[in-house]
Amino acid sequence: MAGIKRCFWMIALIALSLSACDRAPQTESNPAQAEKPPAYGDIVVRGDIGDASNLIPILASDSASHGIAGMIYNGLVKYDKNMNIVGDLAESWDISANGLVMTFKLRKGVRWHDGKPFTAADVLYTYRVTIDPKTPTAYGGDFLKVKKAEALDDHTFRVTYDKPFAPALISWGAAILPRHLLTGKDITQSPLSRHPVGTGPYKFKEWVAGQKIVLVANEDYFEGRPYIDGRITRIIPDTATMFLELRARNIDMMGLTPLQYTRQTDSKLFERNFNKHRYLAFAYTYLGYNLKNPLFADKRVRQAVSYAINKEEIVSGVLLGLGQPATGPFKPGTWPHNDRVKTYSYDPAKARSLLAEAGWTDSDRDGVLDRNGKPFAFEILTNQGNETRQKCAEIIQRQLADVGIRVKIRIVEWSAFVTDFVNKRRFEAVILGWTIPPDPDAYDVWHSSKTAPQELNFVSYSNPEADEMLEAGRSTFDQAERKKYYDRFQDILAEDQPYTFLYVPDELVIISSRIRGIEPAPAGIGHNIIQWYVPQGEQKYAMTR
Repeated sequence: MAGIKRCFWMIALIALSLSACDRAPQTESNPAQAEKPPAYGDIVVRGDIGDASNLIPILASDSASHGIAGMIYNGLVKYDKNMNIVGDLAESWDISANGLVMTFKLRKGVRWHDGKPFTAADVLYTYRVTIDPKTPTAYGGDFLKVKKAEALDDHTFRVTYDKPFAPALISWGAAILPRHLLTGKDITQSPLSRHPVGTGPYKFKEWVAGQKIVLVANEDYFEGRPYIDGRITRIIPDTATMFLELRARNIDMMGLTPLQYTRQTDSKLFERNFNKHRYLAFAYTYLGYNLKNPLFADKRVRQAVSYAINKEEIVSGVLLGLGQPATGPFKPGTWPHNDRVKTYSYDPAKARSLLAEAGWTDSDRDGVLDRNGKPFAFEILTNQGNETRQKCAEIIQRQLADVGIRVKIRIVEWSAFVTDFVNKRRFEAVILGWTIPPDPDAYDVWHSSKTAPQELNFVSYSNPEADEMLEAGRSTFDQAERKKYYDRFQDILAEDQPYTFLYVPDELVIISSRIRGIEPAPAGIGHNIIQWYVPQGEQKYAMTR
């Protein structure tokens, strides 16, 4: 979600290529901003609508937690700015000719934030705790593909698979955990959930629930100390309030709404003090149905809802044109995307016809469809603080009323939304978003085996052929062959409509112009945070350690 995601599904899981038709990032910069030499110091204050839930990455499924954890922990590998897989805690690796054996050579001299040395034993522990049935994690599936894992010595780690597994290499981009602080203990009760210890560029300093999370630069980071001394995430549940804090320059960066991007930041104040960045997001927003609810059991009903929703109106009216309609779970312009799937253009007459086929008619002529004496009415749930989703819900409410469906909208605070409603399947329909990993392995979100509490298939989608395509797609290394499987998978989703795929938004980020070193790239702008800096004469804050 812009919330619940899988490691990129927050932080990221595999890029093979990006199509040349993928739009390059755009930046609106302060033209008077002169280049000045890097300097150590200052703090970046970022606004976020949701608090973290758990800072042990394998136990968290929300974006707020993974966004913080991504600066504290490292994996063995990561993506570079061009979405190529490069070493992180691993300095190199060898892959056998058949692709089944990977041997990682780990960096020497890396230390955990408490000073203890990082070794292959930490990697082996992370593997074992992730596949432990007692660990409530949504991310065990990739590691369950491993036949054998070995720490050959302190700096050599080997894994063997019994079958080809296409995302194998990037799956080791998952955060590595400190064995010396966790082994032999119940990970769900560990103090690391609120006081993490990693190897990453920033160390944990403070967490005031519902208010802020503070990180401080790791002076011994193996890739070099970050220039920025500290990073503070302020939790501000309302985007309008957050924008006022930005305008007052009390925060340095936030994600903008389309209205904020196009109009509210179009002034000399913002031009002088901020830079704006825009690029098509690795993300999509959707209306998801609880498929355990009898109301949505018939795919004709779900198709009808999709026909009744005008996506173009949402893109133009809510996004102000800063995005495009979505047709499935992969980013347009990337190799996995199927641009020939069945689409649902706005067609209220078709929607009414399908609903009538499914037995929904307005028998009492009150303007609301009914069946067996019950009106067609349901509740759309979405999260507090996301004005764009709330406006989408209002448009959908109006458009569905036009075909005889009564909709209520409920807005819930983020952490309660995830914990009490989504994870417990207490919803009828939700408007949410997923971050899209560059690799199309969508097994954790869509496979029928991933519907248990805390797992990511929370709409309870189940289709045997879709399962087969997901399994086949992750079991071959050949990209052309994989595309056939994922194209068919998208065809199945388009027919079943477990989600109404709404739109792929543009990422709209604003950052204080005093912060330099930001380099827009296919991976976005966060790929080089250790190189961000504030020139000496422009520094605003001092970090106490």
